[in-house]
Amino acid sequence: MITGELKNRVDKIWENFWTGGITNPLTVIEQFTYLIFIKSLDDKQLRSEKEAELLGIEPKIIFDKDNEELRWSNFKHFDSKKMFEIMSTKVFPFIKNLSNNDNSSFSIFMKDANFVIPTPRLLEIVVTNIDQLMEDLPLKDLGDLYEYMLSKLTTAGTNGQFRTPRHIIDMMVKLVKPNPNDIVIDPAVGTAGFLISVVEYLEKHYENELLTSEDFKNHFNNDMFNGNDTESTMLRISTMNMILHDVENPQIRYMDSLSNSNKEREKYTLVLANPPFKGTLDKETTADDLTRITNTKKTELLFVALMLNLLKSGGRAAVIVPDGVLFGASNAHKSLRKELIDNNKASRSNLYAFRSI
Repeated sequence: MITGELKNRVDKIWENFWTGGITNPLTVIEQFTYLIFIKSLDDKQLRSEKEAELLGIEPKIIFDKDNEELRWSNFKHFDSKKMFEIMSTKVFPFIKNLSNNDNSSFSIFMKDANFVIPTPRLLEIVVTNIDQLMEDLPLKDLGDLYEYMLSKLTTAGTNGQFRTPRHIIDMMVKLVKPNPNDIVIDPAVGTAGFLISVVEYLEKHYENELLTSEDFKNHFNNDMFNGNDTESTMLRISTMNMILHDVENPQIRYMDSLSNSNKEREKYTLVLANPPFKGTLDKETTADDLTRITNTKKTELLFVALMLNLLKSGGRAAVIVPDGVLFGASNAHKSLRKELIDNNKASRSNLYAFRSI
């Protein structure tokens, strides 16, 4: 949870960027995210090294012996000029090429990533403050940190994107009970909060299977977790967030889930989402099979229709919706509810709709 004290620290770092010459809020979020990712990679290796020493096994290596100066715990002690040189010429290129798979989500979305912190002094200040911030921020709360930063955008909420409280996400995940055979998607993935909660649920309830089953580990790392979004910042954040939670190759894609370019149907066993409700869409670009279910431009109805089409027989979905989906009196609202009741009983799919507050 992002407490008042942690929010104050985030605000201070945001001010550091602003006074240092980076005034575009999305640019601030991106640069902030890259630095958090770099620190988290080093923290991850430090934990692995400690565990390996206790258990007498080999640690998981991210930074090998030739790249020791790229580790946060080392370069944070350098003077500002050397830190800036290392970051711009070595650390940032290193994280951009972290994946060995050029077709992975991480490789695709990091191709256009740029390090734009303009001065050594600003980098030194921000690194110091992020170091202090992350001391008191558990990895599981990174999503809350991202959402707090997004709330600072002047456009926050105007495109229908709102933060989903962590306890609501976890409650929804517990309700649908993910299992090792599931194929999960969030069609409006944002910072990947729902996918991260599924990861944590599986690690808690299927720890032994994850350690011993090669099939499950391969599925977990490559095919299990899927997400779509149309915002490049969110795609980078969600992909980095999944990698930090030990999912090696999440299937995060640039896609308008409601458009006719989205051909995926009956592919997933579990859908979780708090999709954006931004009013209306252009029906010319909306998938025809969705408007056949509910003849409307309203995204809150179309996303529910999409989820029904994404699910395999017997699949489950949990979604946050505005009141109108459950109680609206228009023909579009009625036709969607008729579809839910008549054609999506437990034998086909289960959908849980949670009213937004």
